[in-house]
Amino acid sequence: MVQDFKLSAQLKGHESDVRAVSFPAANVVLSASRDHTVRLWRKATSQSPFDDTIVSQGHGYINSLTFIPPSGEYPDGLVVSGGAEPIIEVKKPSATPDINAERLLVGHGHNVCTLDVSPDGKWLVSGSWDGKAIVWNTATWEMAHVLVHNMDNRGVWTVLAYDADTIITGSADNNVRIFRLKGATGLEIEASRTLSTGDVVRALCKLPSGLKGHPSGADFASAGNDSVIRLWKVSGKEVGNLQGHDSFIYSLAALPTGEIVSSGEDRTLRIWRGSECIQTITHPAISVWTVAVCPENGDIVSGASDNMVRVFTRSADRTADAQTIAQFEESVRNSAIPQQQVGSNINKEKLDTKDWMQTNSGTKDGQIKMIREEDGTIGAYQWSMGQQQWIHVGTVVDSAGSSGKKVSYNGKEYDYVFDVDIEDGKPPLKLPYNLSQNPYDAATKFLGDNELPISYLDNVANFITQNTQGATLGQASEAPSSDPYGTDSRYIPGLESQPAKPKYLPHTEFLSLTNGKLEPALARLKTLNSKHIQAGNKHIAMNPDNVEILEELVKQLLQPASAAGKLANLDASKPILLTLVTQWPYADRLPALDILRFLAAWPAAASITDDRYGDIIDIAVQGALDVEDTVTAGGSLSDLIANKLDATKANANSVMMALRTIANLFKLDDGRKLVASKAGEILSFMGHIVGLDGDKGVIGAENNNFQIALTSAAFNFACLFYRERKLDANLDEIALLIMIVEATVRKQKDPEVLFRALMALGMVLSIGPQPVAEAKKQGVEAWLTPVIGQTREQRLKDVAQECLSYIRA
Repeated sequence: MVQDFKLSAQLKGHESDVRAVSFPAANVVLSASRDHTVRLWRKATSQSPFDDTIVSQGHGYINSLTFIPPSGEYPDGLVVSGGAEPIIEVKKPSATPDINAERLLVGHGHNVCTLDVSPDGKWLVSGSWDGKAIVWNTATWEMAHVLVHNMDNRGVWTVLAYDADTIITGSADNNVRIFRLKGATGLEIEASRTLSTGDVVRALCKLPSGLKGHPSGADFASAGNDSVIRLWKVSGKEVGNLQGHDSFIYSLAALPTGEIVSSGEDRTLRIWRGSECIQTITHPAISVWTVAVCPENGDIVSGASDNMVRVFTRSADRTADAQTIAQFEESVRNSAIPQQQVGSNINKEKLDTKDWMQTNSGTKDGQIKMIREEDGTIGAYQWSMGQQQWIHVGTVVDSAGSSGKKVSYNGKEYDYVFDVDIEDGKPPLKLPYNLSQNPYDAATKFLGDNELPISYLDNVANFITQNTQGATLGQASEAPSSDPYGTDSRYIPGLESQPAKPKYLPHTEFLSLTNGKLEPALARLKTLNSKHIQAGNKHIAMNPDNVEILEELVKQLLQPASAAGKLANLDASKPILLTLVTQWPYADRLPALDILRFLAAWPAAASITDDRYGDIIDIAVQGALDVEDTVTAGGSLSDLIANKLDATKANANSVMMALRTIANLFKLDDGRKLVASKAGEILSFMGHIVGLDGDKGVIGAENNNFQIALTSAAFNFACLFYRERKLDANLDEIALLIMIVEATVRKQKDPEVLFRALMALGMVLSIGPQPVAEAKKQGVEAWLTPVIGQTREQRLKDVAQECLSYIRA
């Protein structure tokens, strides 16, 4: 008889949810977390404990992870991770946070939420909330293919590199797609088959073949929000399904025996043999986010929302000691289970007592039975087929909020319904939450329902966590603070009554774009610098002192910028950055331009000038547009646009950095003065980008991050014109700005891009009659009116309506 899995080890080190795990070898576990780290856990022998080292540490949560098998070039393999920052990092397992990545892969526009590698190690596949899946060639580290999904603002949540020719994806549009790489010649590949599941797809796994294959004959499995594991042939035929989970299924893996492992929002990890669940392992956490299987010994690793990594085994030799197992079981028993997770209508008086369990068995593994305890509480007991007994897995608690009463919203009952104030002129929105939910899932749904930027995810989830009672018995419930974020508040819970409809215009606070990682940019610069030194390009390469100066600059830039702040080594850094942006080959300039855009938000940035290349704006735009290996000195921005702007050669990410630099200069007075003095030239540059002179100049049309940078700069110009009210000087620029907004609204679909564009238009119209007359002259009403009917997002409807009210007044 096959033994049950038992706890082997609990790996404690992460400080937030463990979102991804990998188990490449019997002595090595990898984990990625919302605490911004990737950790490698290694044990020297089969009997020794796991010790951890941090392989990577960033500034955003990390929620995807995979391992590329050893090769001749990399005998220890490679660790690949991705997350909130849309940069995929490839590092050696022996690396530490201060060691450069082997590669940084840029191609996604949003959170990279899933990664996988083909069995032969030839392809790396990534999926993102930007709705794209990308296939990377691990020999060249170049983008080989983009897998077309044609989804409207929905993410690719899981990818499976099934074999060297077949990639399978699962998405938020409820579909599984199968792609064939064989014979593909172009960059984009359409799906050969699209399989509808009826709900969001969160997990995929390949099943063994041959004698160890699944009895159904399935080749792979999928799972997601409907709590069902579906079994498929690669031909697209569904051959079975497995039911037993009570909530979202987040992760799937296959054991060497052909059994399937699953985990989800119902606190459990489950083992399936054929069509039966043969074991359920309850965790002391709301969400078991991720599971993986070791191909060498068949052990399982899980990652959960209690920040823990756990290893489970069938081997008696690797089972944890009795004390560790007892502590784990005790933590499960002490878990509080919110009432609605097991049924909202529980009549305590009609529940059976413990005596019932002495004479009754369960009908399936994982079955939950609620029992009235002697002290009047409700105990949750789970049937174990392996142990043939009921196991205490928690206590059911009344999950109502601090008032003790449920709150009704949209016909459903919730523990909390917060009023949320969004900054930047966004209206108060309703945020419903039940304690049985994972805060990050509730936050994700809230952002999706209201089409808000996914960059708010951590803030919303943290807000929920800080303003709701905990999920462990004995933890006191605290009333929500009126301002959980102090003076830097984004979210403020208010009264339950709905406030008056918000008014967006005018809104005079400038936008800045300073989120992101600088460490990867610095690491990339060092790698490129070594390349130039080896190539004999010492005239443009940094010497050790230059590298040290740049490292110190980056360290300062990672701190919050303020009007009182001062960069100690700015003067020493200027000539180094100038060389990197203007003298390095065009393909190597992006990381230096990234540093420059951070620098633009600091005091004295406007003082960066050069006799040959001009001010910081000239330097950034020339570095982004001039594709020659050495930037041509001299000339105005107008000359540069006329002679150097070539959309077929320009790197959209480099141009995006130039736009971010311009947007960030609005943060301080000296920067605003510089931008104002060059408004006509900059807006002409932006007009070319959106295609006002024909398609020749269009850059970044498919890149949401690029469009956010463009519309942020446009909005900042509108705020500037509103503040200055110098109509005689600005009317031509205002007319050009309106045309830029029109081109953006007609071509773009991303809600945040459209919101910023419409806010820019509204700020211009708020100035007075002359800009309104110009808008009428350009026929703004004809293209603005359809926005109200076409968008689902209320804030877009409201801003468009406010704009129309100015025009029709």
